[in-house]
Amino acid sequence: MPKIKSVYICSECGYESPKWYGKCPSCGEWNTMQEEIKESVKSATAVKKRVSSYARPISVDEISTDEEQRFDTGFKELNRVLGGGIVKGSLVLLGGDPGIGKSTILMQICRNLSGLNILYVSGEESSRQLKLRADRLGVSSPNVLIMTETDVEIVVEEIKSIKPDLVMIDSIQTMMIKELSSSAGSITQVRESTNLIMHTAKDFNIPVMVVGHVNKEGSIAGPKVLEHIVDTVLYFEGDKQNSCRILRAVKNRFGSTNEIGVFEMTDKGLQEVENPSQMMLSGRPKGVSGTCVTCSLEGTRPILTEIQGLATQSSYGNPRRMSTGFDYNRLSMLLAVLEKRAGYYFNNMDAYVNIVGGLRIDEPAVDLAICMALISSLKDTPVLENAVAFGEVGLAGEIRSVNQAQQRVNEAVRLGFNKIILPYHNSKSIDNMGTEVIGVKNLRQAFEAISE
Repeated sequence: MPKIKSVYICSECGYESPKWYGKCPSCGEWNTMQEEIKESVKSATAVKKRVSSYARPISVDEISTDEEQRFDTGFKELNRVLGGGIVKGSLVLLGGDPGIGKSTILMQICRNLSGLNILYVSGEESSRQLKLRADRLGVSSPNVLIMTETDVEIVVEEIKSIKPDLVMIDSIQTMMIKELSSSAGSITQVRESTNLIMHTAKDFNIPVMVVGHVNKEGSIAGPKVLEHIVDTVLYFEGDKQNSCRILRAVKNRFGSTNEIGVFEMTDKGLQEVENPSQMMLSGRPKGVSGTCVTCSLEGTRPILTEIQGLATQSSYGNPRRMSTGFDYNRLSMLLAVLEKRAGYYFNNMDAYVNIVGGLRIDEPAVDLAICMALISSLKDTPVLENAVAFGEVGLAGEIRSVNQAQQRVNEAVRLGFNKIILPYHNSKSIDNMGTEVIGVKNLRQAFEAISE
């Protein structure tokens, strides 16, 4: 009997090595080398099957896109994130924390596309469990076929046999190839199973939606190459204890990655939020210091968001700095600017920042609102309830211009805000639409204009 040898594979980049390393020599990540049986690596190439004959090279001018179609998912928010709908032959990876709503939205898509032949493959639930969820979500159609199977080769043969219009696989970590000796969910199994599904989707022009589990860091579990294989990677964000869900694209070959979709989890499944600004501002406190409204831009959509800041006397030698939904390092930079350039001292104060509603914002345009919320809490002076502030804060304490300022002002006016604090350079080219627009050059000017 031949001696079984093992190989160590990096879960981030796929680098292979005959011995273990604490740090991957290729990508530099720590503790990512995982042991796999060497026979599995050799046999992995043998299970890749060609499902169509060799395609000759052709000129790009000969390729026609007249018949290209996108399936309307029935969700405007999901269509926005996908770039208009599900493209035929595409492979979409949907990730998110457990219980966030991944399986729910797949079943709701089955309800919305009941006129198409859909194959729903589950490796985690029985057919009876899927039927219970389908009844709860109102899915009743003879065109929706349920298959409970974990052998990906059997799944592929079934796809080739019935040729459905859409395939859903929940989840890729449960799929496996019997010829490989490694267990389901391992690096080799996930990579080769995804490869086999991808070839099937491309050759038969069938769109496939795949659910992917996430690890404790929040990224897709399995090799990083998995995200490179698929066409689109979608992430569900949000706290399970909060009804708000944010769907964001981190990779999209057929559309923008800047768009987001906003949903609300209810007992009837996920419901679209057509006016996310109004939802984010619901329950906003009145006459309380440490809160300020800003307008962030997610792709082409302006969203009004409440920023909360809290500055309180520190009980320790080193003051604490914490942020939820905002970059911690940028918060530290803004606090330094407030002290050095504006004279607001936080050196003996704990500082906390929270983006209400579960949003994660990386846009510099929210800098001004964060500074206003922190100064308001420090001085215990409320910000005007009808005011909105946005602008980037530079290291010299200046307020720098932002893009799409007119769109932000329009959204604020639409929701009833009549005092806009924005960078001075933006104010010169803004149609105020009957509201008060104040251009500011530094932080002190901004707080004097926005405070009561």
